[in-house]
Amino acid sequence: MSLRLSTVILPVRPWHEGGRDQWSRAEELGFHTAYTYDHLTWRTFRDGPWYGAVPTLTAAACATERIRLGTLVTSPNFRHPVTLAKDLMSLDDISGGRVTLGIGAGGNGFDATALGQEPWTPGERADRFAEFVPLLDRLLTEDAVTEDGTFYSAVEARNIPGCVQRPRLPFAVAATGPRGMKVVARHGQAWVTAGDPKVFEGTPEQSLEALRGQLGKLEKACAEIARDSGSMEKVLLTGFTPERNTLLESVDAFVDFAGRHQELGFTELVVHAPIPNSDFAADQAVFERIATEALAQLKG
Repeated sequence: MSLRLSTVILPVRPWHEGGRDQWSRAEELGFHTAYTYDHLTWRTFRDGPWYGAVPTLTAAACATERIRLGTLVTSPNFRHPVTLAKDLMSLDDISGGRVTLGIGAGGNGFDATALGQEPWTPGERADRFAEFVPLLDRLLTEDAVTEDGTFYSAVEARNIPGCVQRPRLPFAVAATGPRGMKVVARHGQAWVTAGDPKVFEGTPEQSLEALRGQLGKLEKACAEIARDSGSMEKVLLTGFTPERNTLLESVDAFVDFAGRHQELGFTELVVHAPIPNSDFAADQAVFERIATEALAQLKG
């Protein structure tokens, strides 16, 4: 598979104060997909503006024509499959079939307690995720669904006429553990990783080795159900590996990074749109040159 370059636009700008322009510009620059985070708030941005993912993507769908749109990632922390399916079906319709759902098990951030619940243990998150995704899959592919689950249920839940994309919009499933990889193998059209947090402060070589191990787990999970992992997109959300501080310093630095990860087997790299005075601060001009020049250099 050829390498694709996408971006993630954090929902921190008011729509009429630069928010809309970011999505339009992402399309102009030729990014394959523009994603946004699906959180109620996130890390150092907690005390500042942060907008909802689904309304933002709906507006982005109306402001663009070609670029794909998606979440990176949605989780069960504050979502229910029945209501999420309805939102996704509607968003897929409004966008003309340009939506990808990035989905993961979630973590212990602010989303985990915003509804008044106690944070789930890793095991509880895995249990819920293993039930959430199959039910969501059914809701997006069947006209009416009834399911009596341990965590999530549906009673005559209807999603008519279904997605524009058939049989449903694609799932990009984020996972690194064995149980999550089983969900990827059964329901994912793509697999997502941000790398291994254990080597966040390590070396690029250690990061590559960790990613190679994750790819091996994915291949094993697919083989267990006789699925060819080679046909699945492999997505790396950048910004969380040892190269994070130099990745967007120059086109050459990015091309070097991209080439090494393409050789490893990744088919899509996602870079954060620059946000001044944050962990994602970067030169906008260099970011735009990377968008327009990096893949051409790799092909050359």
